Amino acid sequence: MKPKVLILRTAGTNCDKETKFAFDKAGAEASICHINYIKAKGNISSYQIICIPGGFSYGDDLGAGKIFSLELQLWFKDALTKFIQKGNLMLGICNGFQVLTKTGILPDLDFQQKVTLTFNDSRRFEDRWVYLGLPTSNIQPSSQVANVWLKDLPPIITLPVAHAEGKFYADHNILDKIEAGDQVALRYVDEAGKEAGFPFNPNGSLNNIAGITDKSGRILGLMPHPERFIFEHHHPFWQKKKVSAWGMKIFENAVRYFK
Repeated sequence: MKPKVLILRTAGTNCDKETKFAFDKAGAEASICHINYIKAKGNISSYQIICIPGGFSYGDDLGAGKIFSLELQLWFKDALTKFIQKGNLMLGICNGFQVLTKTGILPDLDFQQKVTLTFNDSRRFEDRWVYLGLPTSNIQPSSQVANVWLKDLPPIITLPVAHAEGKFYADHNILDKIEAGDQVALRYVDEAGKEAGFPFNPNGSLNNIAGITDKSGRILGLMPHPERFIFEHHHPFWQKKKVSAWGMKIFENAVRYFK
């Protein structure tokens, strides 16, 4: 059977249809639901994957993803805890990553905010393609992270970013715990795979962090948009050099996890 995907949207979400298309193409059965519908009539326990897609939920009026995060805390704390404890998956893309951090679902599923995504160092909206490096531990067979979202990806991939509040920030003791726990999923790098500053790191993220997981590797949050690179011709240089649609691979890995 196809794994069922719940794509949660609200006012300001604008990447929900592209994300549904990517999950469906990967072999899942994805549904887009407004959070108010889930509050009134829905049941998240019937799904295997929950995704919070990109956009500008509630206009980011209190900070990117903040209002959406409060809804999850107030309405779905117990349900989401049970959902993840069952071995299911959760994905937050761009605004969704902002929501997961401010809810306290990442880096630990304890609903206590420890990290954030804040304003880019450039003080501008950054819309560009970036190189992303996978930490070595993430691509080893024993890594839970690799076994779920990032399995079979090469050490360097490319994806597009589009955000104004994408700078990953945390106190150094929290950063050290994330690093020690192999929870860094993706880092901004240059073409050679080395950590570099702007424009390779488009927002000034500490430790060049572009995405993290929880300790199990089943919850992934990332600022780049995998749903915008599911065909080779999405890449701006696809006619000049061979490229692979790495975004599609991320969705396929999630579906394969349940087969």
